[in-house]
Amino acid sequence: MSFENLNLHPSIIKAINEAGYTTPTPIQEQAIPELLAGYDVMASAQTGTGKTAAFMLPALHHLAVPSKVRSRGPRIVVLTPTRELALQVSEAATKYGKHLSRIKVVSILGGMPYPLQNRLLSQPVDILVATPGRLIDHIQRGRIDFSRLEMLVLDEADRMLDMGFIDDVERIASATPATRQTLLFSATFDGAIDKVAARLLKSPKRIQVASQQARLDNIEQRLHYVDDLLHKNKLLDHVLRDETLKQAIVFTATKRDASTLADNLSAQGYEAAALHGDMNQRERTRTLTKLRRGGLRILVATDVAARGIDVADITHVINFDLPKFAEDYVHRIGRTGRAGASGTAVSFASSKDGGNLKKIEHYTGQSIASHVIPGLEPRFKPRSRTGGFRGTPNVTHKRKRSPLSGSDKRIFNTATNSINGNRSNGNQDNNRDRSFSNDNRGNSYKNSRSSGTAHYARPK
Repeated sequence: MSFENLNLHPSIIKAINEAGYTTPTPIQEQAIPELLAGYDVMASAQTGTGKTAAFMLPALHHLAVPSKVRSRGPRIVVLTPTRELALQVSEAATKYGKHLSRIKVVSILGGMPYPLQNRLLSQPVDILVATPGRLIDHIQRGRIDFSRLEMLVLDEADRMLDMGFIDDVERIASATPATRQTLLFSATFDGAIDKVAARLLKSPKRIQVASQQARLDNIEQRLHYVDDLLHKNKLLDHVLRDETLKQAIVFTATKRDASTLADNLSAQGYEAAALHGDMNQRERTRTLTKLRRGGLRILVATDVAARGIDVADITHVINFDLPKFAEDYVHRIGRTGRAGASGTAVSFASSKDGGNLKKIEHYTGQSIASHVIPGLEPRFKPRSRTGGFRGTPNVTHKRKRSPLSGSDKRIFNTATNSINGNRSNGNQDNNRDRSFSNDNRGNSYKNSRSSGTAHYARPK
């Protein structure tokens, strides 16, 4: 099947062809006809399967017909859990709708100045992409008119549920016309998502494509056991020297660790930068733009980057720290292997990560093969995915690699102490975009950045 067979507006087909797309993905092939027919749709689709186009193309098709309601308010509202995903959706709307006459796309996100948002909302809007918390702020201030709203899209509904946004989503839905068409996209269908759908959707068509296991087939998954932070840093350096690595995302558990590790990598000569929730929107946008343009080889990030980043040249994802939730593992490694390309996912696991590994493998239905790098072998072997390591922690291990010089050892210790100190004070990343005061925390971000020091040789 081709996009022409889906009966989309000719201007949209022209934009699709210019983007280089010829054949719809399974989620697009199944969802677009139902949406064009006016049905509510509940779809399960993983990242990287073309789901953004699956709802944006029919949304733009509806906009080709002028609204009968005279209003400046949006005709399409898309809710996303994170700012990065919202920006990606906005870019897709602009790209696919560029040949439609006078389509206005506006993003309302935490971290953006209120005066700018107020100015954008004072003009006629066709597509409004927003995070729930910030949209609630504008609804409370009476700045948004939903009288001509035709379609409400809930993108990554499972993530919004995890982040506690569902009450906000239902509050937003209650402010919109009952005649609206509602779309819900989620990674999985479970009891919680079904309950949300039952409250918000009317007799929805259910679409489910791409199982967890199927979508990971093009990603090589590797596991490296680590003894301590020093060992982990040396393994990271080895992975980053891989000649096949074009761009990589390194995931850390905390915001402070992301800043410190990015600084250390930059000091070693890598093109690296951090991305996390303490950065203001301008900093986050600048970093992502640099990544997309190829000016950044390594992005060190928290789970704020686990969804919403679609960069074709990301060949490697490195879990410097394993995620707490198995679903986040899938979304993290889904940043590579996009659009049918192959990718590599490398995970580091310590003696405390056996339980997490078991949950991840159970969730994906796949076993992650452990790898050993000569000269960087771990001291202990894991008993199982549920337990610790064999042996005693104070056993002296002699690595095959030649020992560090005295100066290198001092540098290693400085970097390790820096990260350990930050770990003790770091808080888990909170991605909720509820208010400007919570999200515009650029100053606190700058103050929290540690001055990293190089702790091994520069890359050749």
